[in-house]
Amino acid sequence: MKIAFTASRADVAQTALAVLSARYGNVPAAQADVIVALGGDGFMLQTLHTTQSLGVPVYGMNRGTIGFLMNEYAPDDLVERLSTAEEAVINPLVMQATHADGGTSKALALNEVALLREGPQAAKLRISVDGRVRMEELVCDGALVATPAGSTAYNYSAHGPILPIGADVLALTAMAAFRPRRWRGALLPNTATVRFDVLEPEKRPVMADADGTSYRDVIAVEISSDPSIKHRILFDPGHGLEERLISEQFN
Repeated sequence: MKIAFTASRADVAQTALAVLSARYGNVPAAQADVIVALGGDGFMLQTLHTTQSLGVPVYGMNRGTIGFLMNEYAPDDLVERLSTAEEAVINPLVMQATHADGGTSKALALNEVALLREGPQAAKLRISVDGRVRMEELVCDGALVATPAGSTAYNYSAHGPILPIGADVLALTAMAAFRPRRWRGALLPNTATVRFDVLEPEKRPVMADADGTSYRDVIAVEISSDPSIKHRILFDPGHGLEERLISEQFN
C-alpha cells in the first residue's frame, strides 16, 4: 500500500509525520493509494480540499485539538487499519458570493457556508430557496447552511440539528436571531439552492465564510450541494462518521 502522509505545522503532528514516514514510507499524494492526514479537524478539511482532484481516500489521525473527523493516533498496524477502514463519501457545498464592488467569489465547503455580520449592528438577510422568497427579513448575527458532515460543527454550536450522514438534507440555521424572535432555522433537501440577499449592506456589512475561508463585504450569496464532487473519508471500523453523529447526540 502506497501512503502519502501530510501533517499540520504543530510539533506533535510533525513528530508523528517523521515517525510514520520512516516506518511506512511516504510517496507523493498523486502516487498514493491513500492519504493520511495528521492534525485536527481544520487540517483534515484543508487536506480534503487540496487533494479533491486526486480521488484518493483520506484517513485522518488526531494530532490536533479537535478530532471529530479523525481517528485515534497510533503508529502501529497502520496498514491493517487502512485495509479495514470504513469509507464515508460526502459532497461539498458550492458557494457563489457577490461583493459590494461587483466582484464575485466561489468556494467549496465540506462543513458549512456561513454569513456573519462584520460590524456592531445585526445583519439583515432575505432568504430564498430555489428562487422563491421564504423569509423577507431575518435580523440576526448570521446564518449558515450546513451539510450532514458539518452539522456537529458551527451548526451545532448555533443550536442547529445534527443530521445523519446519509440524510439528503441540509440545515439552515440562524445565529442569535432577533427577528423573527428565536427563529431556529429549517431543514432543506440537499437539491435546494439557498440564496441570501444582504439588506442595507452599507449600514450592516456582512461577510461570508466557507470552511474557515472568509470573503468580506458580500451583498448576495448562493449555496448549493454539488453531487459531482465526492470526498472519501476513512474511519476505523465501528467509529465511522454515522456512529459519531449518533453518539454526539447522547453525550
